[in-house]
Amino acid sequence: MSMARQAEPAVAPPPAPGPEQSDGRTVRRPPALRLLARPEVGVFLGAVAVVVFFLFAAPPVRDGSSLANILYQSSVIGIMALPVALLMIGGEFDLSAGVAVVTSALTASMLSYQLTLNVWMGVIVALAVSLGIGALNGWMLVRTGLPSFLVTLGTFLILQGVNLAVTKLVTGNVATDSISDMDGFDQAKALFASGFDVAGVQVKITVVWWLAFAALATWVLLRTRYGNWIFAVGGNKDSARAVGVPVTFTKISLFMLVGLGAWFVGMHNLFSFNTVQSGEGVGQELIYIAAAVIGGCLLTGGHGSAIGPVFGAFMFGMVQQGIVYAGWNPDWFKAFLGVMLLGAVLINLWVQRTATRR
Repeated sequence: MSMARQAEPAVAPPPAPGPEQSDGRTVRRPPALRLLARPEVGVFLGAVAVVVFFLFAAPPVRDGSSLANILYQSSVIGIMALPVALLMIGGEFDLSAGVAVVTSALTASMLSYQLTLNVWMGVIVALAVSLGIGALNGWMLVRTGLPSFLVTLGTFLILQGVNLAVTKLVTGNVATDSISDMDGFDQAKALFASGFDVAGVQVKITVVWWLAFAALATWVLLRTRYGNWIFAVGGNKDSARAVGVPVTFTKISLFMLVGLGAWFVGMHNLFSFNTVQSGEGVGQELIYIAAAVIGGCLLTGGHGSAIGPVFGAFMFGMVQQGIVYAGWNPDWFKAFLGVMLLGAVLINLWVQRTATRR
């Protein structure tokens, strides 16, 4: 009897119910913290602050035509900031984006003028050249394993020299000849550089393209498999490759998207001014990158949105024109941009820490 009793397993009473344990990953955060986790929230608040500031500091900003001009300046930056932001989410950045815009415009202008072709031929060849530059950047990156800083810095220097040297060789000047009287110019201008009236205010077509591209980029990031690939390769390309993400295709295609943006902005500049200065574009790549960073994209990749750079570009346009409307020395523009960039980085850092705090 005693042995049988010893063989019986001891059954412990069930533990008293206590508070549910969690490792922090399944905690449902309050709506305010979930909102702060969005990468575009910080720049939206910053954009609101900048608008309010210049509404009081520069009364001409309140005029409809002034707002249209601000939106135009923002759109020219914002169209390029969108593909640059997607590339940064994918873990890379492109230092050649600024001069690539000029390369595209020079190609279309000189090819059309020197060969007396319809300007649409120049536009198509410029598109091929821009996509080729992007593909070359991406191919060199994935084949060599070099950082995108070094690869695109080399492309930046090459394009800067080629822009000046070829333009001087072909035209004998540092600028291209006017193409305003050539076949196809009016149709191309209507697509890339026209305007329309809204309540008596002239609005540039680039504003519409900018917002349409932003909506498309947002849909791609949030609703498509390609958007998932972008976040995956930006977060950890080795892990992404292990689960079947085509890392090589994604990286190269992102650089080609930057080339596509450079082509579009280059065509806008060409058909807005009829001619192109070959030495322009230097330094613009930093403006595009800064707009993306201000918009919540991290240099380390894997984080960001397409809406954030829209607000970032708008802040650039507001500051650039707001200084002029306020009657201040425009030399302060770069200083304002530096303050905006540092402020945005600090705000984004605070927002992320607040949103992820357990």
